[in-house]
Amino acid sequence: MATQKSWVQRCLTPKVDLPHKLTLAAGALCWIVVFGLWAILSYGAMVPSMFLPTPGDVISAGVRLASDGTLGKHVFASVEVVVIGFVVSSLVAVPLGLLMGSFRIVQAVLEPLVNFIRYLPVTSFVPLFILWIGIGLEQRVTVIIFGVFFQQLVMIADVSKGISKDLLNASYTLGASRRDVVMHVLGPASLPGVLDTLRVTMGWAWTYLVVAELVAASSGLGYISLKAMRGFQVDVIFLAIAIIGLLGLMTDQLFRILRLKVASWAQ
Repeated sequence: MATQKSWVQRCLTPKVDLPHKLTLAAGALCWIVVFGLWAILSYGAMVPSMFLPTPGDVISAGVRLASDGTLGKHVFASVEVVVIGFVVSSLVAVPLGLLMGSFRIVQAVLEPLVNFIRYLPVTSFVPLFILWIGIGLEQRVTVIIFGVFFQQLVMIADVSKGISKDLLNASYTLGASRRDVVMHVLGPASLPGVLDTLRVTMGWAWTYLVVAELVAASSGLGYISLKAMRGFQVDVIFLAIAIIGLLGLMTDQLFRILRLKVASWAQ
């Protein structure tokens, strides 16, 4: 009884580490509850199948689309769009964000424009992107870039701003030049926060995928979702949503592992 009470107290105490097995069990319990409710509502016919398919229907749809190669083609098309858009955005946003958070003149020039653009809805620019760029991979990639770039800029700038000035002053005292401080102090000190920012914005990139593929696309998970909606194939819509979630979870774990490998000192 005393042991049980201690576990309850630890669970209810902020920022207290818990055993790995307990955290895994808690996460598994959440999934069991979600799938249990889904099964009860769908198999119990509490919700019509045209609105909520059964888990078996979704799995069958996945097997059917995978068997003829259709699913693999659409998954690859979506991964291509997200990866290209995210990489291009990050290659520009990371150095520019570090400069924006480190140099007041860069912040003064960019911050008003960036703060204005990042509140604009991405969906409203889709017709313009089609008009300017046309339809195809470039247009879809541009939607991803526009969706994450300005958010990355602001978050990475905040990471750079959070670096202690005492660390910079100590570097100057030891004879470091301004270039050395930027390259060898600000950069490494910002690395954990930058990786956290990339991890978060990668999730946003997956959420913008459907927006990018809903208009003028001929492949991708967003495209098959729209096509399935027209045919009332709710099982295919659920399948596409589930795959996007799984792909997002995989990339999230990749960034988590990357942070542990290259910035283990910041744990």
